[in-house]
Amino acid sequence: MGIERATTRWYLQRLAYESEAASLEAKLGEMRKHAQTLESKEQVEFEKQLAHVLSRLYTLGPCPKAMMG
Repeated sequence: MGIERATTRWYLQRLAYESEAASLEAKLGEMRKHAQTLESKEQVEFEKQLAHVLSRLYTLGPCPKAMMG
């Protein structure tokens, strides 16, 4: 039971991180598309948040045990 719980927890965390990264990338894409000026503080903040989310996703690593398919 513990392995199943760990796998489920890992899967949900991965989905949350991927979703957050996708939304931040979309926001940055919109900002870059509409803004032709120098980087704003808001854009720099989004880039820092994205880097942090991607590092958490990388730290999460592979699934602790393969899910049954």
